[in-house]
Amino acid sequence: MLIADQNRKGGLLGRKLEPIIIDPASNWDVFAEKARELLTKEKVAVVFGCWTSASRKSVLPIFEQLNGLLFYPVQYEGEESSRNIFYTGAAPNQQAIPAVRYLMSKEGGAVRRWVLLGTDYVYPRTTNRILSAYLAAEGVSSEDIMTIYTPFGYSDWQEIIKRIKAFGSQGKKTAVISTVNGDANTYFYKELAAQRVDASVIPVMAFSIGERELFGVDTTHLVGHMAAWNYFESIKSTENEAFIKMWADFNEQRDKTTNDPMEATFIGFRMWAQAVVQAGTVDVDAVRQAMYGQRIKAPSGFEIVMNTNHHLSKPVMIGRINSSGTFDVIWQSINPVRADAWSKYIPDSSRRTADWTFPWVCGGVHRADIQRMVTVLAFSSDAAGFRSCIQNFRCPQMAAEENLSKYSNDGDRSSWLPSCLLERHLRCRSSTRTSLPQ
Repeated sequence: MLIADQNRKGGLLGRKLEPIIIDPASNWDVFAEKARELLTKEKVAVVFGCWTSASRKSVLPIFEQLNGLLFYPVQYEGEESSRNIFYTGAAPNQQAIPAVRYLMSKEGGAVRRWVLLGTDYVYPRTTNRILSAYLAAEGVSSEDIMTIYTPFGYSDWQEIIKRIKAFGSQGKKTAVISTVNGDANTYFYKELAAQRVDASVIPVMAFSIGERELFGVDTTHLVGHMAAWNYFESIKSTENEAFIKMWADFNEQRDKTTNDPMEATFIGFRMWAQAVVQAGTVDVDAVRQAMYGQRIKAPSGFEIVMNTNHHLSKPVMIGRINSSGTFDVIWQSINPVRADAWSKYIPDSSRRTADWTFPWVCGGVHRADIQRMVTVLAFSSDAAGFRSCIQNFRCPQMAAEENLSKYSNDGDRSSWLPSCLLERHLRCRSSTRTSLPQ
């Protein structure tokens, strides 16, 4: 749809865009194989895709190795910022944390007991680790938190729903925080309805259920359960009306249903197109630099901006399922919320900075370490001092140890320096004065 729309406007840089569509069939190994094929054989300028965090993590090393560009449009667990990925879905502080905070409030029902229910893979486990730390910081006892994981495609929910009902019957307001993903949601919500789990008694707040997942489902007994996103189809805005119409027209009116990942893809594509025009090329390095600060008025009705941590500032919204099987927005943030790539509720992560511009140029560096590193790179010619500093530089994006042996006493580091430090090194050498963020 977006490519067809762009081509009607003349394409980009005087050339039409050609879509290359790949289906890895939810096989994580195939994701990596096809990512390599797209970058080496098809030589694509950009990739929009992946769904689960497992699929994203499968392709991440390929994009970094071959310097490709991926736009990932789904909510995820954070704790990552790659030089070669732009994350257009929600980070935990743009979905999970605000949703729990809302439920804890008087407006949200003053919930005091929590069921953290998820599919057994990286996104639910990491998100629930963050939520557990947040709840502990808010004074919630571990006895008031129950965590349950199920396999992909899980269908036998009868006993789990009984456990949830029993946990919620002990005198404290209880809610389910659901990171259940995929087809398992269909069976989960059907069992909720079968056991008459009333939203006024035990509400479910979902992070992976949107309009398309509810399409065709009898929601009679699901009214009142909630979801947290950055966009809902029911939003009233000029931009959303145009977005829904574009999708309906593209499908010749056969499908008019939009959802959050679709809006995230829309935002990413529009920003990439703007960055290509600004850079005057589809070269990945040039487009990456042009991406920082890109803005569009999104279907959500908010102006969305791309930050230097490769994440967006987006509004947070909570929707309640209504009798027609859509969502009524019952709460939203006043302004867009800037995504945190690293959670402040995880001790090690709270000290990390993701910023791909000078002087950081890294996706997860400890703040104190970067100050020492910049000082050494700018002013030190002492090999021993440089070795000591680089060994203590705890950046996940940097494989320092495999590069240490390449250091030579002639001081020429540019031939082997890791990519996340090379730009910083060259910038430091060009000036005798380095300004550091506080």
